[in-house]
Parts: sequence; C-alpha cells; structure tokens
Amino acid sequence: MRVITFGTFDMFHVGHLNIIERARALGDSLVVGVSSDALNFSKKSRYPVCNERDRSRIIGALAAVDEVFLEESLELKAEYIQKHQADILVMGDDWNGKFDHLSDLCKVVYLPRTPAISTTELIEVVKSLPAEG
Repeated sequence: MRVITFGTFDMFHVGHLNIIERARALGDSLVVGVSSDALNFSKKSRYPVCNERDRSRIIGALAAVDEVFLEESLELKAEYIQKHQADILVMGDDWNGKFDHLSDLCKVVYLPRTPAISTTELIEVVKSLPAEG
C-alpha cells in the first residue's frame, strides 16, 4: 500500500514526526507533499520560517519517507494522488471531512494531531522571547 500525506512542516517538531511515522505505518511506502512557500502564504497569509527547499530536504531525510515533492495547490490533491499512485491519503484531523470527496480515488484517513504542539504556537513563543544583544 502506498500512502500520501501533505503538510507545510515548518519549524519541524515532534507533531510532524508523529504524523509522518503514523502515516508510514499504514503502508509500504510514504510519499510526502511539502507545501510550497506560495501555497503556505495563500493559506496562512504568511510565509514559512524555513523555505520550501529546506523543508523538503528535512522531510526527505527522514527514514519513514520514501519520496518528497512540492505541493503547489490544494486543488491538485486528486492529481497528486493519481500521479503518485497512492492507495491511502493521510491528513491531520484538523482537516476532518475536507477531503472525503477523494475517497473514490483512495482511502482517506484523518489522524489526530499531537496535543499541545503546533508550529504557529512555536512561532509565537519564539517571537515573545526577549532579544539578546
């Protein structure tokens, strides 16, 4: 079974690792679409802290990941699933129900997010730290 998942994976943290490892456990191989900088800006009105090249390198270096590609648009999920011949789409449960329409292409699974951690919260913590100098 070939699994596909998507994410920004900015400021990589244990929540990212958890969903990648749980996604990989559902199949024999894992393909990860890393959101482009432009896609992230369109979703969140901000660019990621780490650029798309660096985020892709980090994800590609993980033992659980077999292939990485750049996700340019949320509307292309069906094309990405077909291109990568995915049997299972894994998304975090913050997207619950939003990709059910793709169930004719593959099984759609929503996994729970890791409690008490998010990239947005990490960014806010870092921003609130006093500047040294």
